[in-house]
Amino acid sequence: MKPVLERLGLEPRGIKDGAVAGFATGLFSIPEGMAYAQLAGAGPIYGLYAGIVATLVASLTTGSILMISTLTSAIALATGSVIDVAGVADSDIPRALFTVTLLVGGIMFVMGLLRLGNVVYLVSNAVMTGFVSGAALLIMIGQFDHFAGHEPEGANKIAETVHWFANVGKWDIATAAVGIATVVMMVALKMVKRTKKFAAVVTLFVMTIIVNNAGLDSVALVASIGEIPNSLPMPMLPAFHLMPELALGSMSVAIVALVQGAGINTAFPNPDGSRVDQSRDFVGQGLGNIAGSFFQSLGTGGSLSRTAISVSAGASSRWGGVFAAVWLGALVLLFGSLAERVPLTVISGLLFVIAAELILARWPSALMVVKASKGSTAAMLLTLVSALFIPLQWTIFLGAGLSLVMYIYSSFMSVKVFEMARNEDGRWEIRDLAETIRSHDVTVIGYQSAHFYAAVPRLRDMLPDATGTTGAAVIYRLRGLDEAHSTFLGVLSKYTQELRDGGNRLVLAGVEEPVYSSLKKTRVLEIVGEENVFRAEPGIGASLDHAYEDGLAWVEQAQESND
Repeated sequence: MKPVLERLGLEPRGIKDGAVAGFATGLFSIPEGMAYAQLAGAGPIYGLYAGIVATLVASLTTGSILMISTLTSAIALATGSVIDVAGVADSDIPRALFTVTLLVGGIMFVMGLLRLGNVVYLVSNAVMTGFVSGAALLIMIGQFDHFAGHEPEGANKIAETVHWFANVGKWDIATAAVGIATVVMMVALKMVKRTKKFAAVVTLFVMTIIVNNAGLDSVALVASIGEIPNSLPMPMLPAFHLMPELALGSMSVAIVALVQGAGINTAFPNPDGSRVDQSRDFVGQGLGNIAGSFFQSLGTGGSLSRTAISVSAGASSRWGGVFAAVWLGALVLLFGSLAERVPLTVISGLLFVIAAELILARWPSALMVVKASKGSTAAMLLTLVSALFIPLQWTIFLGAGLSLVMYIYSSFMSVKVFEMARNEDGRWEIRDLAETIRSHDVTVIGYQSAHFYAAVPRLRDMLPDATGTTGAAVIYRLRGLDEAHSTFLGVLSKYTQELRDGGNRLVLAGVEEPVYSSLKKTRVLEIVGEENVFRAEPGIGASLDHAYEDGLAWVEQAQESND
């Protein structure tokens, strides 16, 4: 038994710490799970169920040993958006929610198998900052009705906010008072080091006891929107017939979940020092969702807050996640029905604080984006504002598209060409490249580029003109270029021919093996000429030195021939 546990990463010595940390995490999952389920438009019980089977399976299979994969605010909001956009009938909910979970899990799993773990890094910091900030505002606006007992009206989120504040007189006084007290109490507890970890749990219990014993009949309880039985999640099939309608939206949920979870391995590295494989994290989170979808779970992904609770409570192995799921299951089984007595305004108050924390956590990133560039600032603001006017699932795709555009633009602008010349000491130094090639001389061209195909036309425009030049040797240094795509090869062929037509010569120096292979396979090598290709050598600058000496000899010989 012991060897089996160790292969799963469940060393017996970590059981005690895992049990303690798991209880803290499981307890914390009660208020967060119920709150986030509300964001998805689902019954609170499904938020609790999201922390059981899915969390257990992911804890056993992710590459990040300490990761707690469960329902998060952003995943819940994105899931609710998918359901709204698809126009799912009430009779198909909640099975439609479980279908999204299944699809999200399948997308994650396939991406992991295809080794696409690093794809999450294509979503820029600017876009993610705008998205998280926009999602946080949506959390607050979406809780206005439960927080004050008055549902706002308006064509968009901005209009709803204005309407809500303009009609303070229509708020239910008792409901609003409890909501405000919840915010104040949670903030106060978070300011004290000893109570910071359990501020949400303590606030939930205290405010629930007060409301249920103070005769505040106008304050709505969880029981008014859903039943929470003393039961573990029973097997239930997703609505397979809805998969075509929910597939595209589920992709957006998967993107959000994976991007959120990507930072966990950096914040909480594996205790054993092992390197985290991002693709394995994809697989583990995917398996958790797939398994959870058959046990009434909403979509899940790596949760930074829940992982932080687990680690701070002493988790040092996978036991932390395993026990988090086990303890939550036990609490739901034994005391689940008591959660029906929780006031909805208390949950809204907790979400207000959570949303504010999300914005504050992103504030340093927002300042960095603003100081970095106007383009990044525009991308951040566009993502943030769009979240308030269009469904969140489209905001995600918009953000991903903006990230791609920013990448292409930065790659396009990253091209730099310069001349490399020997100084008096025989060392190479960088100089500004002239607009034209000097006749009867050797010109060495160096460059820096992201090697993206869109940058190649810009590179061609930056190369010096050879019109009217004769008897010149141009050395193009390719050291560091590890691939040569067709666009680059086409430009290289044309430039070679232009130089040759004027009685000049193009030499390639520092050619890496993959580039040489491409030159040969595409027959561009025949155009350039084998004698004009100097392969990369072990010594830094060795290939360039040899190409330069050869170029000098060729220029001298060409000049003698003309004389």
